[in-house]
Amino acid sequence: MKLQTQTYTLELTHSFGISRERHDTQDTLIAALSDSGHTGFGEATSNPYYGTTVAAMAAEIEAVRPSIEAFPGGTPEAFYEMLEGLGLSAFSRCALDLAYNDLYGKKLGRPLYEIWGTSPEHLPLTNYTIGLDTPEVMVAKMLEKPWPVYKIKLGTDQDVALVEELRRHTDAVFRVDANCAWTARETIANSHALKDLGVEFIEQPLPADAWEAMEQVQHYSALPIMADESCIVEADVARCALHFHGINIKLTKCGGLTPARRMIREGRSLGLKVMVGCMTESTVGISAIAQLLPQLDYVDMDGALLLRNDIATGVRITDAAEVVYPETGGSGVALLHPMPLRA
Repeated sequence: MKLQTQTYTLELTHSFGISRERHDTQDTLIAALSDSGHTGFGEATSNPYYGTTVAAMAAEIEAVRPSIEAFPGGTPEAFYEMLEGLGLSAFSRCALDLAYNDLYGKKLGRPLYEIWGTSPEHLPLTNYTIGLDTPEVMVAKMLEKPWPVYKIKLGTDQDVALVEELRRHTDAVFRVDANCAWTARETIANSHALKDLGVEFIEQPLPADAWEAMEQVQHYSALPIMADESCIVEADVARCALHFHGINIKLTKCGGLTPARRMIREGRSLGLKVMVGCMTESTVGISAIAQLLPQLDYVDMDGALLLRNDIATGVRITDAAEVVYPETGGSGVALLHPMPLRA
């Protein structure tokens, strides 16, 4: 098996803000695994909140190249077990796990959702995210992209008024994400006002480690509360079941499709609503998330829609928010420009 990596800087169509940061570009790493005339692609983005850079990912993957290229073949689960033994970060494991799953499906000539025994007949709609900004800018972004479901990034002392302003311009479903910026008292109070404004749920209102306060919120919120920063890896799912109504799984944070599928099963067994979310990433990562759609209640897979220029083809989301799967196997990813060959 042949391994290639390449880093890219993705340019966003608009500046994107959340409660703790703002950016206009996104660095990402693409991993490619080739065997028997097929190539699978995976992706993991940099993330300052989790201290991850593309340079660090590229270096640690390069350090274990011989072990990866010597993998004798087998299931994605066997490949992932090998990755765990190499001591890679979750973000690096994600890029490689996605690439191997894509390769595995392409070699079988079947999409991953089919290999997993699921059907794309009834799929949740992805939201389209409106980054935190001035009310005027947020309204303009929303009107520029008519969509049935919006995720609204919040984290100010005027959040309810902000949602009220957005609601004046659309009947779409709203989801709100405070990215750890609220207190328990704010969350409970805001939940009642936001419910009246057609908000479906609140994502991660409190800091990730505010477990005691989060238990209070779970009991008194008028809206369901979804964990994001509090749900990183598999071990977090059971704890989240005692403090949240649902979990938002990020492939980069947990390490890829293989652990994400286990988290989905555990979340379901504990009665949690299950969502998978994206970073600001290309169609490489989004196409992997799309394979999980039949297993989900909610999805946030708009990362590629936020880009000025994509770097790949694969799963496509139409202007009507419909998901169109490619006819190739795996995740169906192809890069628009081939990677430089490694000597």
